[in-house]
Amino acid sequence: MTAVVEGGRMAVVWRFAAATALIVMAFGMTGPVLAVSLQHTGAGTTAVGLFAMIPFGMIGLLIPFVPTVLARWGVVRTYRVGCLLNLVGSAIYATTDHWLPWCLASVLGGIGAAALWNATEALLAREAPPEQRGRVMGLYQASLGAALALGPFVPALLGWGERRVLWAGVVLVALCCAMALAIPSRATREPASRQAGTWEAIRAVPLLVLIAFSGGVFEAGLSSVSAANASASGLSLSSAASVAGAIGVGSFLCQLPAGLAADRFALRKVFSTAALLLLGSSLAFAFADQATWLLWAVGVVWGGVGGALYTLTMVEVAHTFQGRATAGGAAAMITGYTVGGTVGPVASGAALQAGGVLGMAMLLGVLACATLFAARSVPD
Repeated sequence: MTAVVEGGRMAVVWRFAAATALIVMAFGMTGPVLAVSLQHTGAGTTAVGLFAMIPFGMIGLLIPFVPTVLARWGVVRTYRVGCLLNLVGSAIYATTDHWLPWCLASVLGGIGAAALWNATEALLAREAPPEQRGRVMGLYQASLGAALALGPFVPALLGWGERRVLWAGVVLVALCCAMALAIPSRATREPASRQAGTWEAIRAVPLLVLIAFSGGVFEAGLSSVSAANASASGLSLSSAASVAGAIGVGSFLCQLPAGLAADRFALRKVFSTAALLLLGSSLAFAFADQATWLLWAVGVVWGGVGGALYTLTMVEVAHTFQGRATAGGAAAMITGYTVGGTVGPVASGAALQAGGVLGMAMLLGVLACATLFAARSVPD
């Protein structure tokens, strides 16, 4: 009977995960179209970049407060509100053609994304069977990676123009809303214990947050700088862009293997191995001027291991906060990862400008060493 109940709860969890993947697909599909549209209206690259930062900025600002909302409203209601906010935002994109309403839509989407992200991952960490937490987290993160990677190719694959792509985004988000509304409000069991807050969780596991921060830097924070560096070294636009693509490919490929490794081996060993791979790839990057192929090789490692670090921190959150509400722990990891993804481009770009490839390699090497130190603190 217990197995049946757990199977039913996991079926609900996978419905949440599938709905979140649809949102991510819509984001990956419409984001580049919006950026190109803004550029066509005369917006500079700085303005386009600032527009792209809006949803991530909202996530970073609001994630610390989402666990409190989850404790008050519950997972299902919070998730529904997040879906509806994303639906309103996507509809604004499709029905207007001015940057001001689009900024409003991006704010709404960022608020909704904060709710969706924390709700889904807290639920996964709480409901996944202890012996399969790595596999569950790995599958979920891999599905999001696939959705995010496939989204930008949709316009070219289907030959759609701007307006049709934006309306397709509305349809995807509407499907997500339909799935969320179909889930009964009491489909998930809320923890009986007091809800742990984000800051409480950060104080409890600061070194784990540092590992999540490192994952954000290497996976989300190096794409633009890596592409710019490749272009400056003489590569064509398509070749330089493919360096950033290597980071995305690595992220997609490594999520499930990392999760399976977490189920089989002690997490301290898995974290330490990941940190050593980052250290080795950072040192190898110092020689990229002499061997251009290293740009792609280290990109795959950065994306794969950086993404894996985040997945592994969520597995450790499930272990550490077992028997307690996991929303605060999940929010702490999301906060660390988001800050890493935000700081990464600025710090690595400054190091590259000041010290060239060697300067950036040194900075990333120091971060990899800090990650290794943090990894050694993870309980066996």
